[in-house]
Amino acid sequence: MIITKTPFRISFFGGGSDYPKFYLKYGGKVIGTTIDKYAYLNIRKLPPFFNYKYRIVYSKIENVKKIENIIHPSVRETLKFLNIDYGVSINYDGDLPARSGIGSSSSFTVGLLNGLNALNHKYSSKDYLTKNSIYIEQNMIKESVGSQDQTFAAYGGFNKIEFLQNRKIVVTPIIIEEKKLISLENNLMLFFSGISRHSSEVAKKQIQNISINVEKLEKMKNLVDESIDILLNKNIDGFGELLDYTWQLKRSLSNNISNDKIDEMYKKAKKAGAIGGKVLGAGGGGFMLFYTKDKQKLLDALKDYTYIPFKFDFNGSKVIYYKGKL
Repeated sequence: MIITKTPFRISFFGGGSDYPKFYLKYGGKVIGTTIDKYAYLNIRKLPPFFNYKYRIVYSKIENVKKIENIIHPSVRETLKFLNIDYGVSINYDGDLPARSGIGSSSSFTVGLLNGLNALNHKYSSKDYLTKNSIYIEQNMIKESVGSQDQTFAAYGGFNKIEFLQNRKIVVTPIIIEEKKLISLENNLMLFFSGISRHSSEVAKKQIQNISINVEKLEKMKNLVDESIDILLNKNIDGFGELLDYTWQLKRSLSNNISNDKIDEMYKKAKKAGAIGGKVLGAGGGGFMLFYTKDKQKLLDALKDYTYIPFKFDFNGSKVIYYKGKL
């Protein structure tokens, strides 16, 4: 039996520049962090005593005889990718809901790839997990997804990630003074909007609009280095102001990134003193992140929404249980 633990992520700046259609032509760059909320996968070989060969448990339960009959796209294509020909049982649990903008689908794929390799006594490097989970999601499943979620899930940590035109991905940890890091962590608040959506469907429109949004995406990409300068050299509150600016840019990329409910939530937060914020992931719903100096006031203003306390996490996908060993 194998159990993997793979973190979810929060993306701060540069999102949208991690789509291959953009970065293979212009180069991409993001900054974000993984958090102490995880995808857990329990994976084991299935004894040949059942009338099915593959058992997958998530929000649904699938018991099937053939890989091609598996509905869950990541499970189906990852099993194909690894040429798994034996029976397997896969159970998923997550700390946060799916389809909510925290990279859950990519954390699932990375954790599954890591776990299946461990089941076959193979070590998966961070680079291997990044490149192959991107390949599975973009080329096999053919989802409209970027390349940052898989990278954060595999590497973990507070990073700048650069996507080069030659397809190389460069991960650079951001080393922040402890006092500033704690201050940033304390000033960030995560709320669930109550809206779940398929990010690939929202992202599809953004990808279609890339050619007319190059200038905006370049501005969003350039905020990565500006935010790092704030973290290293300036007043940390400038980070919140940049979040407000990038949200205004992001919401103008397509008409399905925001909606009346998200706009109203953002207005309430700003009225309650939030310096800035943004919707996480592709948009359209899911989680919203805010930067504030008065957490209680924001909690009161957004009392109708679910608040999720979190801490930064600095570990990528890990095998935490292997054949009875912790």
